[in-house]
Amino acid sequence: MQFVVFYRSDPSALPGLQAVYPRHAAYFQAFAAEGGLIGIGTFDNPAVNGSMGIFTSRERAEEFIAGDPFVLEGLAVPSEIREWNALTFGPQDSA
Repeated sequence: MQFVVFYRSDPSALPGLQAVYPRHAAYFQAFAAEGGLIGIGTFDNPAVNGSMGIFTSRERAEEFIAGDPFVLEGLAVPSEIREWNALTFGPQDSA
């Protein structure tokens, strides 16, 4: 079982997101190195459609949210954590 966090942000927050992104990137890279973060990223037009993160446990998802600079600065709001019963396959071509 994996856990997916969905985030939304206000389109007017784009300048703040860009300013805080270096801290956010350092945070998610360090968090991933500790384990528990499977993937993170934006959807098309992230200011409108948001982003998501995939975690190995609800606890790790909650820990990530609690320290995420985007969340702490009020630039991204986690809307929910959902259990995901993922079926995964080998590497895919990026064509």
